[in-house]
Amino acid sequence: MRWSRTIRITASAAVAVLGLTACGGGGTDQPAAPGKGGAPIVVASFNFTDSQILAEIYAGALEAKGYPVTRKLNLGSRELIYPSLKSGELQFIPEYQGSAITTGFGKEPVKDAKGEHDQLAKLFEPDGIGLLDYAPAEDKNTYIVKADLAQSKGIATIGDLKKLDKVVLAGGPECEKRLTCFKGFTDIYKLTNASFQTVQEIGPRVQQLNSGAVTVIPVDSVSPSAGDPKYVALKDDLNMVPTENVVPAVSKKVLDARGADFAAVVNAVSAKLSTDGMRELNKRVDSDGEPAADVAKDWLSQQGLA
Repeated sequence: MRWSRTIRITASAAVAVLGLTACGGGGTDQPAAPGKGGAPIVVASFNFTDSQILAEIYAGALEAKGYPVTRKLNLGSRELIYPSLKSGELQFIPEYQGSAITTGFGKEPVKDAKGEHDQLAKLFEPDGIGLLDYAPAEDKNTYIVKADLAQSKGIATIGDLKKLDKVVLAGGPECEKRLTCFKGFTDIYKLTNASFQTVQEIGPRVQQLNSGAVTVIPVDSVSPSAGDPKYVALKDDLNMVPTENVVPAVSKKVLDARGADFAAVVNAVSAKLSTDGMRELNKRVDSDGEPAADVAKDWLSQQGLA
């Protein structure tokens, strides 16, 4: 999960770690579907839109093949979820490779998808958690500028920002000290013309960008803004931000018990997930107000997976 998604643990969240089956905060606890027998597979999600959509997609695909599933969605951050994933209370979560390595384990990712997959698999192994295939889809920090500025100044990459007299990057307060954000602008890209402005929420950030008060802002690659022709998503030519391919993290007990057919169902879903496709699904939920479960069901039907 990207640093911009990191949620601070409150006292109530810390208590919730002890019993996710009673977790509130918008989580769901749907009954298991009838299927191939055995205990239901507990599928979890973080508390943001595309994580919930992904969890619904994987859960729906498994149910379509007869596997019993219980959903535990909208639970919170890794700090809340990882203890229950490691204990086996939660058994399946769609993860994001780079952020799982940095935020989940405090390690530096290798910054290529296959390498990160191998790295994360080794980190999870002592906790009895395995990885299935990673998806082409990524949800990573992306930096956007206004299209008219990009066109008039010839800006296509983060490095091209050096062409400007002044660059103001607006982001959450944590951005200022993160090597994947403002600190990367100064330390990796060596932008001596850059300054930082704290703007916590994405809506006000976009407004500041539109008004010209700031030059560049971080958004998620699956955000509608990243694909909006009003903006240009800058290429990260020095690989400041690690890859963030979606990858199912699954209890090894489940993988061993369910076998190759289970893995094939999950891998078939991952193979069809794309960043552009996830951006459209997120828009349907966040902008159009459709339930994540309905959007996931439609996607599975369109892909011939349900």
